[in-house]
Amino acid sequence: MKVVQSAIVVSVLTIAVSVLAQPGNPASLPSAPPVHAILGASQTHMGTLPGAHTRQHGGPTLTRRQAEQMAIRNNPRVLASHLLALAQHQVLREARSADLPYADASLAAVDAENGSRISAGGLPASRLINHAGSGVEVSQLITNFGRVHNLVLTRMLQQQAMQANALATSEEIVLFTDQAFYNALTAQADLQVARETVAYRSITERQVNELTNNKLRSTLDLSIAQVDLSQAKLMEIDAENRAASTMATLDAVLGLDHNQWFHLISSSSAPPAPPVDYKALVQQALQQRPDLQALHYQSQSAKKYARSEWDQLPPSISALGTAGVTPVRTDQYYNSNWWGGVGVDVNIPVFNGFLYNAQAKEARYRAQADANYERNLRENIVSQG
Repeated sequence: MKVVQSAIVVSVLTIAVSVLAQPGNPASLPSAPPVHAILGASQTHMGTLPGAHTRQHGGPTLTRRQAEQMAIRNNPRVLASHLLALAQHQVLREARSADLPYADASLAAVDAENGSRISAGGLPASRLINHAGSGVEVSQLITNFGRVHNLVLTRMLQQQAMQANALATSEEIVLFTDQAFYNALTAQADLQVARETVAYRSITERQVNELTNNKLRSTLDLSIAQVDLSQAKLMEIDAENRAASTMATLDAVLGLDHNQWFHLISSSSAPPAPPVDYKALVQQALQQRPDLQALHYQSQSAKKYARSEWDQLPPSISALGTAGVTPVRTDQYYNSNWWGGVGVDVNIPVFNGFLYNAQAKEARYRAQADANYERNLRENIVSQG
């Protein structure tokens, strides 16, 4: 009996020694890395990814407020709207010029066969004489019964409408900038998560591979880890594409003519909460929305222009004056070396094929259409409030 027990003990020891001598035994496996080592490897792996350093730390930083200011400075739509407002101011000056006097200076010198006359091609001043002279003609509109005044008011209201449009464009670009900024910020955060996922799944795949090589995990577990790593890499590629696309959209809104990668920084302060009473917001929108103000000014401008078109029917009265000197003259025809005269010009429209009547009606219909556009926007603001 003792011989049998001794044989069993020897057999067990032999089996144990043979197991320890195998290359795949657990005693020869390296110990699992600690958690802080895994985190350090994750950061190291992220730093070696293509473009990780340049896209996360190489580009300039940009906050939402800085993006809004850059868009207002550089966006071509904002610049164009301000230039149109400046151009409309010059149109107002053009309309006001009709109320100011008009002066024209002229010089003339004629070498002619004295006493000869023009036989063809001209009715006034048909007599030709040797002379040289200079003079000034001045004209001043006295009244045209309100037409110029209404035209000036029309252009002034149009200028205010263009200024409101410029403000509306700026506010719209600021809204687009905020949307593009937060879309790009979200895409950058998704890209950060995707890269961290790739890093962690890479570590997991290497660990499972080691365990599989040492016969502690099955090849099925290794295949699952490899599939998870491949999915993470696909997610990373998709996140990089979204980040690049949203950044390109932000660059376009900012008015940049080239692609620029920004490291976006979100604001830590939360925006103020809107008022509880929505009716106050609706009234504020009706009073302050620049697009509604632009339509209001445009409608008022159309009404003034319609009135100015009707003002073409009354006569217009202007004062005229002229004066000059004739240092070279023929005394036979000139009694003095200077000349001058004043007069009044009354222009009475009699018939022009109903042109003024048609222009006035066209302007009235357009004014009514602009008023309905303004009414439609007001109703939309109230209904959407």
